[in-house]
Amino acid sequence: MKVLILGAGAVGLSLAAKLSSVCDVHAVCRQRHADRIKKEGFKMTGLWGEETYNFSCSEDVPENDYDYIFITSKSTATESICNQFSEIIKGKEVISMQNGIGNEEIIARYTDKVIGGTIITGFEWSGDAQVNVSVETGPMNLGRFPSGLDEGVLQLVELVKTAGIQVTGTENIMNSVWSKVLYNSALNPLGAVMGVPYGKLENKHAWNIIVNVVKEAFMVAEAEGVVFPWKSADEYLNYLYDFQLPNTAEHHSSMLQDISSGRKTEIDFLNGAIVARAKKLGLETPYNSFISEQIRFMEALQAEKQKRPEL
Repeated sequence: MKVLILGAGAVGLSLAAKLSSVCDVHAVCRQRHADRIKKEGFKMTGLWGEETYNFSCSEDVPENDYDYIFITSKSTATESICNQFSEIIKGKEVISMQNGIGNEEIIARYTDKVIGGTIITGFEWSGDAQVNVSVETGPMNLGRFPSGLDEGVLQLVELVKTAGIQVTGTENIMNSVWSKVLYNSALNPLGAVMGVPYGKLENKHAWNIIVNVVKEAFMVAEAEGVVFPWKSADEYLNYLYDFQLPNTAEHHSSMLQDISSGRKTEIDFLNGAIVARAKKLGLETPYNSFISEQIRFMEALQAEKQKRPEL
């Protein structure tokens, strides 16, 4: 079995490391990580075990024939990655292991074999080619996009399971994708705006914002036919407050990290996507709209700051 991982950052390299014990893997990553892996190996610590892995990696793809291709990049890079590697992706099984809504639709323009995936696990850089797995709130989910559970998916589930990663197959992957969107849209942008770890968002004023963001997202998802494991937005909010928030209390917003580094955030695939889909459905989502604009304003301010010449 041959697996290619495109856009391999902390998530993709960690996945490559685990899979390297059960199949042939190549990860496309930044040169500095590839150089370190070739010299010293990829070092993983935390919940997925402490080990050093060696596997093939570079900034390019050495061959064209792979059984499965994962895209693990930021959602903002999905289109460009699909364009760059269109000949390799065409007709292949391609898995989106990314945040937000819309990635699978983009990939589906380049191949007719799309698998959706979700994972709510904390992968934090400890250095070049060094990742600490700090949080794991459930198994990876894999399913055919837009729905279904066929042999191609089941074979992948077995491969991932053999590599020692918790994983389940689902016939309704978009339900899982939207479930992760609820979590990310509730905490990620507000954590960025306020510059605090997720645990601080249990404050009653922050929580009131989260309640409204989630209720709007829940409304849009249900209007699109999504069936959540929670009967109502309030039931999910209880789960978020009692389980997800405590388990990721020390986690810092990836949007804050992106803005601080001058990178574009994934807001248009999270709260921004909720707003866009709501408009098509004739629904109002003022809280998601407001926090989306806040993040875009923060992006713009950082971009201006980086353009200024140093005195």
